[in-house]
Formats: sequence, C-alpha cells, structure tokens
Amino acid sequence: MKKIRIGSGAGYAGDRLEPSLELIEKGKLDYIAYECLAERTIAIAQLAKLKDPSKGYNPLLEYRMNEALPLAFKHKVKIITNMGAANPVAALELVANIAKEKGIKGIKIAAVFGDDVFPKLDKYKDATVWETGKTLAELNGELVSANAYLGAEGIVKALQDGADVVITGRVSDPAIFIAPLIYEFGWKMDD
Repeated sequence: MKKIRIGSGAGYAGDRLEPSLELIEKGKLDYIAYECLAERTIAIAQLAKLKDPSKGYNPLLEYRMNEALPLAFKHKVKIITNMGAANPVAALELVANIAKEKGIKGIKIAAVFGDDVFPKLDKYKDATVWETGKTLAELNGELVSANAYLGAEGIVKALQDGADVVITGRVSDPAIFIAPLIYEFGWKMDD
C-alpha cells in the first residue's frame, strides 16, 4: 500500500521555523506545508504590495526559504505554501533567487494565482455583505483587498508539472494538504 508523509511546517504567519527544519531532516517526509495566510495577513500583504509592487508575500518567506529550501531539496521533500499571499509571482521570484544563491540546480518552482478578485469588485457593488446586511457600495472605508478561496486544483497541476516548490496566494487551508494526496493517489477532484 502506497503511503506519503506530509509535515506541517507552520500554522500561522509568524510560526517558528525550527520544528519544520527538524521535520524535513528527520521526518522522512514527502511534503511539508507552510500554512501562513489568514484574512488579516492577506490584507496586510495587499497593503505592502500597494506600497511596493515587488512585495506582498509573507515577510518571513525569505527567512524560511533560506533555511528550508536547501534542506528540503537535499531530502527530496516538496514544499507547498500559501506564503505568496497577495503576490505569489514575486514570492516565486524570491525563492528562485534563493535557490540560485544557494547553488540549488534543477529545482522547479511554481506559483498558483488567480485568487485576487479586487479588479472585479465593480461587478459586485450591489451585492449584500452577509456580515452587515449592507451592499458592498454602502460599506464605509476604503477596500484594499478582495480574494477568493481557491481549491487544490492549481497545486495539483503544479505537482503534475513536476514542481518541487508550490507557492500560492489565497487557497483554502486544507488545499495545501489535500493537493499532494490528490496528486499522489490519483484521486478525482469530485471524489
């Protein structure tokens, strides 16, 4: 019977790194997942991206990947994370630069994006916000972020394409854990 091992490298944006490094080194893992994104953290990331379009990913991404990437590559552990936050493409570029600086050759890094629906908000200005009962247009303040929860599909596709590292924006929390199961066991998306 086929088995895979998935480690949890983080459960929130500011989680400690050291336990994940120990898991990568000693846990005989196939995957490690860094789940670091919440509604608050994606809003903070979106504000950072507005100030600097090259930012918008988790501020600890560079620190984590400097340590975890060489170890994961050495132990053949694939990394899946939503640390791309509001800018998974910039996060991919950062991780690719880290891999280059560390002399890691042949690594495949993928970004999953499409969760940012902010540019489409005008179509929904008359939609009722459940929490307030008001329409989107009636809300006070300035909107800076609007993201849809993506599922596991993009992560599965990245794994099918040979990715060693998959960086996402807003996906459902279980997606980063269920995607490797779907991929490894050939499950159907509607199973």
